[in-house]
Amino acid sequence: MKTKDEVYTRLTQILEEDFEIESDDIALDANLYEDLDLDSIDAVDLVVKLREITGKKISPDAFKAVRTVEDVVNEVYKLVHDE
Repeated sequence: MKTKDEVYTRLTQILEEDFEIESDDIALDANLYEDLDLDSIDAVDLVVKLREITGKKISPDAFKAVRTVEDVVNEVYKLVHDE
């Protein structure tokens, strides 16, 4: 996942496959909790899944402020490129 587009594509796959969210509902400005109906347990599951694919530990504090799909893309991108 070298670009934000690649991060977004992978995140979309995870949301569709693991959380059964319709692809039409997924957009950068979609709110994870209001638009995609994720709850706090889903958010934890998402963090675990992202940790598996990035191989990096994701700070819970970094994800407390995450609200939209774009926020997740930006955090994962920063994480992957913060060597």
